Amino acid sequence: MENIRIGNGYDVHALAEGLPLWLGGVRIESPVGCIAHSDGDVAIHALCDALLGALALGDIGKHFPDTSDEFKGIDSKILLNRTMELIREAGYKVGNADITIAMQRPKLAPYIMSMRETLADNMGISVSDVSVKATTTEKLGFVGRGEGCEVYAVVLLLK
Repeated sequence: MENIRIGNGYDVHALAEGLPLWLGGVRIESPVGCIAHSDGDVAIHALCDALLGALALGDIGKHFPDTSDEFKGIDSKILLNRTMELIREAGYKVGNADITIAMQRPKLAPYIMSMRETLADNMGISVSDVSVKATTTEKLGFVGRGEGCEVYAVVLLLK
């Protein structure tokens, strides 16, 4: 029987005009982007938290602190690749990942497949093992008012 671990991740970032919007490793055409120390890819940050959490390795802030100049403006795909190194060093591989992005605008449907492909490539798994879904909050809360973006991620790791 395989050793199975499940991880759950969550991240949120405020949005501001004039910043680039990166989600799932893909640049999204948008008048707003995430306020962050790194490139602000909230989807990759939630995914990294899920991966790290599955093996009880702490959270993204422990490994890549937002107080470090090393990570200022960093491409979050680099953070995902470093997280995957930790997963592999522990003898695990990703079975699948499921990510839900909550954002009122812009519409993300045209970018979903690119996000899936980018994330799969960076995790070294099949695109069929990566799910990315987008939803709104029906104009409720900070997400619905366009003030922020939140992402939930779940992963299954196999040994």
